[in-house]
Amino acid sequence: MSARAVLLVNLGSPASTDPADVRRYLDEFLMDPYVIDVPLPLRALIVKGFILPTRPAKSAEAYAKIWTDAGSPLVVISERTRAALEAHMGIPVGLAMRYGQPSIAAAIDALAARAGALDELVVVPLYPQYAMASTKTVEVAVETALRARGIPHRFVPPFFGDPGYLDALAALMERSRPPDAQYVLFSYHGIPARHLRKVDPTHGHCLSSPDCCAIPSAAHATCYRHQAIATTEGLAQRLGLRAGEYGFAFQSRLGGGWLQPFTDVVLADLPKRGITRLAVVCPSFVADCLETLEEIDIRGRATFMDAGGASFAYLPCLNDDPAWIAALAALCDAAALAQ
Repeated sequence: MSARAVLLVNLGSPASTDPADVRRYLDEFLMDPYVIDVPLPLRALIVKGFILPTRPAKSAEAYAKIWTDAGSPLVVISERTRAALEAHMGIPVGLAMRYGQPSIAAAIDALAARAGALDELVVVPLYPQYAMASTKTVEVAVETALRARGIPHRFVPPFFGDPGYLDALAALMERSRPPDAQYVLFSYHGIPARHLRKVDPTHGHCLSSPDCCAIPSAAHATCYRHQAIATTEGLAQRLGLRAGEYGFAFQSRLGGGWLQPFTDVVLADLPKRGITRLAVVCPSFVADCLETLEEIDIRGRATFMDAGGASFAYLPCLNDDPAWIAALAALCDAAALAQ
């Protein structure tokens, strides 16, 4: 019997909040050449010589603030999403993490054991906007694992502008946004600016001018910044937000040369502009995680309130929202039908 199945792939998480587990996770994550894209000797020096001696303990403290009795929020929520999608589609759905467990190879083997002889595997990198440090590294890792197993497959492309994704997130935002919020900040995970140039198929469009994201180009297919702006505008339109009532920024920077504006800087600046009642959403994440629950809802909240803010509302990710599950199923069906 042949079968069709779906594999969801998210970023990953340490196994626990123990600094040793966090160190193993960060080592795997940061040594990925698509994340820190420098030659191996330099990457090893940066990661093992400068980051890993101190970062695991600090990160472990941050994870401890959001950890649940069931484990990592990212893994727990992703598993709920997997189960809901499987029930909705009526076919086997697996879950893998790019770093940590369950690994991509282990998840594929477990899925094949449940589904039988797979003649079609739809793979969903759970990142709405394309980036080499997220989408690309998942595609490479999955291709490597599937090549050895001979399983035919298709990838769901970035869904930053998909109407189902935007409708689901806009509806969730509408339900959770306080009616007195003056401003909505769309906060996206940051990436180094050089990553845009590296994946630019035109080799010259990205960051060539201040308005490059508004100029039609083949580069937009892999331009994280353009896609983040497109998501922002699609959501703002659905929510009826006018110019001056919303903006976007990039969080989680590591080092210099990252996309701006920076979320933490914007949060500190907004009260100076008279914006004291704020709502923040993180559209580059489909499941709540360290970057949303700790970086934004805890540290970001403190930054804004300490700067003179009066109220701060963190709007949750899609997680296993039923409208998102339906949109995700539609994305999988469309990928399966694509030629």
